[in-house]
Amino acid sequence: MLFAPCCGSCGEFIIGRVIKAMNNNWHPGCFRCELCDAELADLGFVKNSGRHLCRPCHNREKAKGLGKSICQRCHMVMDEQPLMFKSDAYHPDHFNCTHCGKELTAEARELKGELYCLPCHDKMGVPICGACRRPIEGRVVNALGKQWHVEHFVCAKCEKPFLGHRHYEKKGLAYCETHYNQLFGDVCYNCSHVIEGDVVSALNKAWCVNCFSCSTCNSKLTLKNKFVEFDMKPVCKKCYEKFPLELKKRLKKLSEMASRKAQPKSVGLNSA
Repeated sequence: MLFAPCCGSCGEFIIGRVIKAMNNNWHPGCFRCELCDAELADLGFVKNSGRHLCRPCHNREKAKGLGKSICQRCHMVMDEQPLMFKSDAYHPDHFNCTHCGKELTAEARELKGELYCLPCHDKMGVPICGACRRPIEGRVVNALGKQWHVEHFVCAKCEKPFLGHRHYEKKGLAYCETHYNQLFGDVCYNCSHVIEGDVVSALNKAWCVNCFSCSTCNSKLTLKNKFVEFDMKPVCKKCYEKFPLELKKRLKKLSEMASRKAQPKSVGLNSA
């Protein structure tokens, strides 16, 4: 009661071994890491922002502050690119290739729970995902000249997986139907909406199938029907026949003039 020190954790008298640290006295069993609760009496500790931590916890806190990874084997902060194995980060030189025994680099590949250097892995013929660069052990998607995990083959715009649904390719990228049409689709001359589906190309314009109709009687037209252009819109043969004679003559004349302009001009050569 007169001379025994009190423990900084439990407040009881300490009889026997005393741990002196952090300006206090501790029972060996009471001096623990403030994060993982591991006993520090025989492990040693590191002072971190006023806390006593074990070295692994200290390194994790330090790595978190620097935005870096912590090696799960030596518990040191990694300045170089980590080797990812079973979703954890490691220094690559902690491992050797399962096949040839060479020390690994961050480019090592995991296959069925084992690690291989890149040359040995490539000889095994295992496809590599074009997105995550990891081996594909299950179902493979072949597209854009590459191979993909099913969940990694996604629309370049919304990033949703296609999961077997149809995709559209443009300049080396894949798009779902909605975003392909929004970005690259034809706009209907009549309704001004992006055309989702078949496109009718007529009169140097694009039309929805349902919008391509006679501008006079609104009857549906196809490219197999006979129609005439009037005011930049199609007119069916029946409605055209009802036009005044003078108007039909003028339209015919305009059509002939347009045909002559479209024909290439011949150039005569003078003989020497």
